Amino acid sequence: MTRVLVIDDEPQILRALRINLSVRGYDVTTAATGAEALRSAADHRPDVIVLDLGLPDMSGIEVLAGLRGWLAAPVIVLSARTDTADKVEALDAGADDYVTKPFGMDEFLARMRAAARRAAAAADSPEPVIETASFTVNLATKTVTRNGAEVHLTPTEWGMLEILARNSGKLVGREHLLTEIWGPTYAKSTHYLRVYLAQLRRKLEDDPAHPIHLLTEAGMGYRFRP
Repeated sequence: MTRVLVIDDEPQILRALRINLSVRGYDVTTAATGAEALRSAADHRPDVIVLDLGLPDMSGIEVLAGLRGWLAAPVIVLSARTDTADKVEALDAGADDYVTKPFGMDEFLARMRAAARRAAAAADSPEPVIETASFTVNLATKTVTRNGAEVHLTPTEWGMLEILARNSGKLVGREHLLTEIWGPTYAKSTHYLRVYLAQLRRKLEDDPAHPIHLLTEAGMGYRFRP
């Protein structure tokens, strides 16, 4: 049974998520403050965390920082803040996804399932280290090194690289990538992929204009070639 920790100071949100997740077979724990959330995470070791940024005793970013030091479970931020700067700050702090309130329950549940699948795949990966001529991907530690130095990737960049690396040599469709990383409502937003793949190439390829590892299959998707 997947353990979910929901952190939010709005009773109606806690109640709605507890009911919707419980009836689908999830083991749900809730917390209304940051301090309570950190204690609960230590006690229950959740598989997925849902985190509001506006908590009464500390910011959600502080909670995220406290969790990321020792817990690898995916964190989905659920917040009324729609400003791009807030989203970027949360994702750069280690969040795996960002959902704005009000939200559709079906889409939220799909995003949570996707995050849980990625986390399970990372735990079960038989070959966590993939080496290329230009860089090395460690799926277990979620790190990339190039010329002996660690390369900083944003959570979204890592999410895209991870999916491609786990399907090494295989074509990964555009819609699949968009749905896994951003959710089903972004399934047609192909410009997102072009932007983030260009960023990955600049950071990882020896010649970003002529990539040999992060390849585009015109009209279909992308392929990772070690």
